[in-house]
Amino acid sequence: MQDRWSSGDFYEPYVGRWSRLVAHEFLGWLNAPLALDWLDVGCGTGALTEAIAERCAPERLAGVDPSDGFLDFARQRLGRRGVKLQKADAQNLPFAEAAFDRVVSGLVLNFVPDHRRAAAEMARVVRSGGEVALYVWDYAGRMELMRHFWDAAAALDPRARELDEGRRFPICRPEPLRELLEAAGLAETETRAIDAPSVFRDFDDYWTPFLGGQAPAPGYCMLLDEKAREALRKRLQASLPTQSDGSIHLIARAWAVRGRKG
Repeated sequence: MQDRWSSGDFYEPYVGRWSRLVAHEFLGWLNAPLALDWLDVGCGTGALTEAIAERCAPERLAGVDPSDGFLDFARQRLGRRGVKLQKADAQNLPFAEAAFDRVVSGLVLNFVPDHRRAAAEMARVVRSGGEVALYVWDYAGRMELMRHFWDAAAALDPRARELDEGRRFPICRPEPLRELLEAAGLAETETRAIDAPSVFRDFDDYWTPFLGGQAPAPGYCMLLDEKAREALRKRLQASLPTQSDGSIHLIARAWAVRGRKG
């Protein structure tokens, strides 16, 4: 199964709405001065980029992503904010050394084939005294909307275990993230958990985004035949913690890491 990243319209209802909440907490933690030059690596549909524009009054704000569809969505979303968005690979950033004060990335690193090269590229383009910072979902722990999905899928289909992001992405834990930035030459590294409440109106609000086919779990869901998909739907509906009013209250946890360039 190949992960799909082509439609912002399908991605946003899945995790984009929770990513926006995490982005603001992440920027509050960074507590950067105003009027800096920022780069968002893997900007996707623009959740983190938009939060930077809103909170940080950047002097310059750029974003890169390999998906044309996501970039189109981000351009529509960011409108006339003066953000420069372009298609590029995190492993080969199209910028000179020491071009930015802050280089950030949200929910991307684990999907980059060569984590070390991506971290080295982010460290290359940040200025001395600047910071590289990023966050990824806690797939193996409290990114609960995915955790419930994969637990239910694996109970019905042993093949799903190998597709589970909690197993696929061991980098998405505090110590590997810290070690990655330190290996890229960054100092004063810190990690922290960021928890965003993910409240669904009802089961359909939870389930429907998995039918969009964007990202690993929805991609797996849409590869199932109708009978298997219905069995998965029923198992999830029976196992999710549902309130008396039909709403479902979960946590979307991300692990964040930051490091400073000497």
